[in-house]
Amino acid sequence: MPRHPDTVITPNTLLTEARRRLTSPQRPGQRMSRAELADAVNAALDQLYPRTDLTAHYVDHRWVGKLERGEHRWPSEERRAGLRHVLGAATDAELGLYSPRRTGGMSAPGHEREAPDNSSLADLLPVNDLLQVVMPTVGRRVGHAAVSDLAARVHRLRLADDVLAGGDLIAPAFRELRAATKLYRETSHTETVGRGLLVQVGELAQIAGWIASDAGFASLAERTYRLGASAARQAGDRSLAANLLGSLAYQHANTGRERLAVDLARAALREAGPEAPAEARALCLDRLAWAYARVKDPQPALRALGEAHDALLRRRDGDAPRWAYWVSQDELDVMDGRVFTELQRPLKALPLLSRALEGYDATHAREVALYLSWLVVAYADAKEPEAAACAAARMLDLTEGLPSARVAHRACHVMERMIPFRGVTEVRALLADRWAPGRGKA
Repeated sequence: MPRHPDTVITPNTLLTEARRRLTSPQRPGQRMSRAELADAVNAALDQLYPRTDLTAHYVDHRWVGKLERGEHRWPSEERRAGLRHVLGAATDAELGLYSPRRTGGMSAPGHEREAPDNSSLADLLPVNDLLQVVMPTVGRRVGHAAVSDLAARVHRLRLADDVLAGGDLIAPAFRELRAATKLYRETSHTETVGRGLLVQVGELAQIAGWIASDAGFASLAERTYRLGASAARQAGDRSLAANLLGSLAYQHANTGRERLAVDLARAALREAGPEAPAEARALCLDRLAWAYARVKDPQPALRALGEAHDALLRRRDGDAPRWAYWVSQDELDVMDGRVFTELQRPLKALPLLSRALEGYDATHAREVALYLSWLVVAYADAKEPEAAACAAARMLDLTEGLPSARVAHRACHVMERMIPFRGVTEVRALLADRWAPGRGKA
């Protein structure tokens, strides 16, 4: 695909980092070279497309170099499938691959499309400093009623996120966030009311960031989380600041920045402190467990899971912040199942995920679909392809038309995970009916 003459070429650091995370198959203790990656991709093409002659799609170290330098961003669908297979990526976006000519789909991190209403944080933030203290100006005076009204709107948005995907909610979420920051900055109020408004800005930033992340706007989500953490710290709400940092750590863990996720999840736990409400501390520990699982470090991951359960046992009625309404023993069990799946311990994961899905609210289609995606992987790891195919079909039925980047990425991962079992009748039928490699038919 020829480039527009004004195209700005930027190195594809995500792809380079993904290659360097792999060890050389020929030189112990060294990183995989570009030539070795090319050889691995060629072998993957033969494995993924056994009845197709793809020699015309074979690549070499020069081709890998062009990708890493950013000179080429959108290889053929077969080559992208080979790269994902070798580098262990669920999506093209995780490898910094995107189509410059596509405007309607999800793009790579750092190259996201604009939010539906051209939402930007530029009008919310002090110039060039996300963490600068926001000082209110003298304007109309507001009191505690304004805080209560804002808190009610924030919670309605949270409840909406339970049943709607990020693509449906991103516009109203950022309208609310802009309105809340404007209310704080352009009104006069007492110090107590000001703290209350800042808390609500922080809570709004957390849910807006979560929605943006789900819709596929990773950079926007990160900036939003950092805005919220700044507001929460100014308000003296350490648990809320920890929730925002933990949310960002969770995003990093799922978007190729796993080591940074571990560091940030640890920071979130320190921010919360030992006196944090039980639900807040348990949530921080769960996110830390997930970050450790993503870097394949089982012992600290399992230790964090155990500490999360211990923390929740100390919950006290009326002590939990409103934003932690969903943190429960059942949700911790779901994370246990996901961590066990990530660590390839399917016999531990399957009963936890199966039990969670049995009683989960069917109106929460996105969460059900995501949990099914881990159930599929656990079944595949347990060499139960028929059960995996059944769960995958159920997941795809739920995700059709759902505007969630997270679900779309997991659907691609699930279908690629089924490829090794294509000799099984149920899997072959699923692949033939619901998926075409690289096209995202799922």
